[in-house]
Amino acid sequence: MNIGLFGGSFDPIHRGHLALAQAAASRYALRQVLFVPANVPPHKQEQPLTAFVHRYAMVALATQDDRRFVASLLEAPEKAVPACANYSIDTVRHVKRTLKKSDRLFFLIGMDAFQDIAEWHEAQELLAECDFVVASRPGFSLRDVVMSLPEDLRPAAAMTMTRAWQKRAASGDLVLPGVRLHLLNGVRQNVSATAIRTAAAQGKPLTRWLDPRVANYIRKHGLYRKDA
Repeated sequence: MNIGLFGGSFDPIHRGHLALAQAAASRYALRQVLFVPANVPPHKQEQPLTAFVHRYAMVALATQDDRRFVASLLEAPEKAVPACANYSIDTVRHVKRTLKKSDRLFFLIGMDAFQDIAEWHEAQELLAECDFVVASRPGFSLRDVVMSLPEDLRPAAAMTMTRAWQKRAASGDLVLPGVRLHLLNGVRQNVSATAIRTAAAQGKPLTRWLDPRVANYIRKHGLYRKDA
């Protein structure tokens, strides 16, 4: 059985997240996709985040119509030391301990986030633990993807890739020693969580970017308001 793991701050979860998960689930026959809101995302420890309970509730609302999608509490506050960062390597290993040997785990991530993968905690170990599904987007080449990897995982030829490789769109499967990447094209959702929060603070309609239930939740609880 193929299982997807999609982590993030989800502040808030938006149509871009759902589009990525739906495309990955269809392309790689994912029986289940775990949406895992982080209590303390490592890269956002100094940034204010909406309370976990609200972010989890929005994920639950946004995913309830797809039977493949599950809102997960794997990184809920009570699962870890308070204020301790949630590292993806720990979550991945926890999930793998619950799977059968025949199961296969896919880690879902957008290209923007993947660009920083080399800086993640135990990046090489994480990449070796599971398959990565990277949602590519126009403007990124195969060389961009390879050069985002930790230096020890980059093939020697990466520095001298032909012009064709440098211009070739990031697509297809890329299997290298210590990493298995699946480059997912066609996910064209130009959505920014920052822009959504700004619009919410200004009282603007949000259903352009969000599931209506999530938009209503934000309005009902006054999330992202300047006076909240």
